[in-house]
Amino acid sequence: MLRGSPGGAERQPGVSRAPTYSERQGTVPARRRRRRALIAPNGKRQYASNTFRTKTDADRWLVGVEADISRGAWLDDKLGRETFGNYADAYLRDNPDVGDRWEETCRRNMRLHMTELLDLPLIAITPPVVRSWYGKALAGTGGKTSIAQSYRFLRAVMNQAKRDGAIQVNPCQIPGAGSDKAKERGIATPGQVAELVEAITPRYRAAVLLAAWCGLRRGEVCGLRTEDVDLIAGVITVRKNRVELLESPKKYDKDPKTDAGRREIAFPPHLKPYLVEHMTKWAGAERFFVGRDGQPMRGNAVYQAFVRARKRVGVDVSFHDLRHTGQTLAASTGATLADLKKRLGHSSAAAALRYLHAVEGGTRNWPGELSKLAERGDAIKLPKTIIVKH
Repeated sequence: MLRGSPGGAERQPGVSRAPTYSERQGTVPARRRRRRALIAPNGKRQYASNTFRTKTDADRWLVGVEADISRGAWLDDKLGRETFGNYADAYLRDNPDVGDRWEETCRRNMRLHMTELLDLPLIAITPPVVRSWYGKALAGTGGKTSIAQSYRFLRAVMNQAKRDGAIQVNPCQIPGAGSDKAKERGIATPGQVAELVEAITPRYRAAVLLAAWCGLRRGEVCGLRTEDVDLIAGVITVRKNRVELLESPKKYDKDPKTDAGRREIAFPPHLKPYLVEHMTKWAGAERFFVGRDGQPMRGNAVYQAFVRARKRVGVDVSFHDLRHTGQTLAASTGATLADLKKRLGHSSAAAALRYLHAVEGGTRNWPGELSKLAERGDAIKLPKTIIVKH
């Protein structure tokens, strides 16, 4: 009896065999199932997520995918199965529009508020999943600001996933979620600003004055070069912003976000004696603000010194609120919309309009009027608070 033949005889070459059951049924054994692939719109070869029992099934999948591509509904199956955590990490790492401070904030929020989303595939993050996560986050112990930041970050990442073809619709569809709520901020009077200047350590007096009367941000104060303070012309030139990360020792100067952030500001005449004193006693050769060690002034050092002075005076304003004080005071003395936009360093008129709407304008010689207002030490025409959005 010969091997390989059910009947004992070996099949002779050229003799056709009877079709198997699977072949008669039009199916293929698992080890011979068919795969299908095509060149996707992203230029990469995309394989079907499963194999097919028949050639007809495989062709049907291919026709369906080609139809999706033609009507713009194609999705990258492989990318859609990527976890949100990995995709968000790549988004933060590779997006040139994400700055170090925002990246640090987003990674902290991922760790504190978004853990239940990190291991989910992108295609599994649906509107109900987002609503459930957001509701639990709001009911938790996290601050509303950080929850709003987390939602905005999730929405941005899912927008990118949609552009990349991983999902068809952004699941972040909660009305008003993640929006910046307008906040009522205190406005210090000129007299209170003077009290803060007297109460703070002398090295930091110029910082308070530049924030209150010129509207500089803390990072802009710390980024000032000595050459940026022109005592003869009475002008402060803002060229850089000092960046310091909370969870990293990394510190550096960076250009303003927009061209409007790079600006010249005429300081009120009554600031000059303080700036001259600071230039003489505490300014460095290159930096206008330096610490006792001669290194660039740390923003946190300014903040801590201001908090101590604020407690002594009993004024409930933050250092950043001084910026709003300066803008409101400038608006009260007749600064125009263009003047206020320039002092703020904003390209948008929305923020400047809030200050104009809060007070009544006056004379055009507003830098000089600011000094007169400082001499009076009051702000009868000023509102006690102003609604601002950061």
